[in-house]
This record gives sequence, structure tokens and C-alpha cells, in this order.
Amino acid sequence: MTEPGKPVLYSYFRSSCSWRVRIALAWKGIDYETVPVNLIKEGGHQFSEEFQALNPMKQLAIIEYLEETRPTPRLLPQDPKKRVLVRMISDLIASGIQPLQNLSVLKQVGQENQLAWAQKVISSGFNALEQILQSTVGKYCVGDEVSMADLCLVPQVANAERYKVDLTPYPTINRINKSLLALEAFQVSHPCRQPDTPPELRA
Repeated sequence: MTEPGKPVLYSYFRSSCSWRVRIALAWKGIDYETVPVNLIKEGGHQFSEEFQALNPMKQLAIIEYLEETRPTPRLLPQDPKKRVLVRMISDLIASGIQPLQNLSVLKQVGQENQLAWAQKVISSGFNALEQILQSTVGKYCVGDEVSMADLCLVPQVANAERYKVDLTPYPTINRINKSLLALEAFQVSHPCRQPDTPPELRA
């Protein structure tokens, strides 16, 4: 049973989309309940009638809503130019890299091609991202404030590591990722610390 009035996050421990939202919730200090949705077991629980009734697209899009309703601490800069850069980087990762190496796409390319495909699309996206970051970077993706772009970056680097992508050509991405992983919001939201994390993957 979920607690009345408390936000509920339907989450899978390893999902990039869920992880981004978990970081946002932790960053903004929002207490919430987790309802695990296993994306693999029994063909994927996100395809169940119960879940489709909650989310017909079978996807999650929450961070912009949180920013509108709980604006502090902010994840979108006040400066309009920086705000555009944050959205551009977020979009590059969340629309231009992550969906192309997602489970639903990997199923289509066939078991024997999955690793090579994931490595190709992540490397292609990271080549562009590393270049873009040269003109936006401070301590984090855009200047010295944590933003929505950073929430997208960390889960994507974890995906790259999972698919054994060589990260040597991306020193800026690596440096930002390391700085972000030192922050509490990024630690408590990590896939190795979730209610549905398998025992062998727990930190």
C-alpha cells in the first residue's frame, strides 16, 4: 500500500529514465515511495494491463514537471542562454543516445549484434557530447551548478560502462561524471542502492 499524498515513482533499478528522476527527487529533497516495475521479468511488467492503465506510453517523463512545481533547488538555470544549453545536452542524451541502446531497440537488432550496436550508438553520441561540453563546461555540464543535463549524463556513462565502451576519448565527460558521483543525490539514487536491486549488484 502506498501512503496517501506521497509521490510514487514506478521504477526499475537499472532504468536510465528512472535514475534521472530519482536524482531529481533526491536533489530537491522530495520524499517518495518506490513501486518496482521489472522491465525484463515475464517479458517486462511495463507491458502489463495494470501499468499501461497508469502510463499508456509505457515511459516516464517527470523532471520538467518537478521543476515547474518544486523549483528549488533548481535544475534549469535562470539564465536563458544556459537554460537552452542544458536542454540541448539533456535532449542529446535522453533522445539521441539512450533510446538507441535501450532494451526495446536491442531486442530488434538481435542477440549477437547487441553489444556492437550499443557501443556504436553510445560512442557516436559521446563524440558529439564531448565536443559540445568544451564550450559549456564548468564544474558540471553547464557551468558550476548541477542541472538537468547532469541528471542525464551520469546514467548514460553507467550505460557506457555496462556496454564496455572505451571512455578514454572522453576526458570531459569522465571528469564531470566523477564530480557528480561524489554528490549525495547521485549516490542515494544509484542503481546499486534501490529496493529492487538484486543482492549480487548491491553496494
